[in-house]
Amino acid sequence: MKIRCSLKSVRGRHRDNQMVRRKGRIYIINKTQKRYKARQG
Repeated sequence: MKIRCSLKSVRGRHRDNQMVRRKGRIYIINKTQKRYKARQG
């Protein structure tokens, strides 16, 4: 999992990316391409 300052650029890289907020942190999850997993905060 990568930790990024800005997740908007990561989200646009694949159509299955989803932005999810859990426990005050923002995550990018992708069920088909696992390598796009990222976290902010």
